[in-house]
Amino acid sequence: MTAARPPKSPRRAAIGRRPAADPATAWVHREDSAAVQAKAAVFTARLTIDVTPALRGRIKVIAFQRGVTAADMLRELLEREYPEARP
Repeated sequence: MTAARPPKSPRRAAIGRRPAADPATAWVHREDSAAVQAKAAVFTARLTIDVTPALRGRIKVIAFQRGVTAADMLRELLEREYPEARP
């Protein structure tokens, strides 16, 4: 014998709109409009490579010393080494 399940309630709780952020919070989280446009204009694809832990450490230390992210530094390196072919 199987136990009868209670019927599901057709009522659902209504979810209201998010409350508006206060001006200070909106200002802190506001992105620069030029940065937003740049993000929208650039399509990126992820590239995964295997490196030794020592090399990864050197890359991260050098990027930190230069004041850039490791990803930005490596993108610049790849662009310099593999420029776009021009007809």
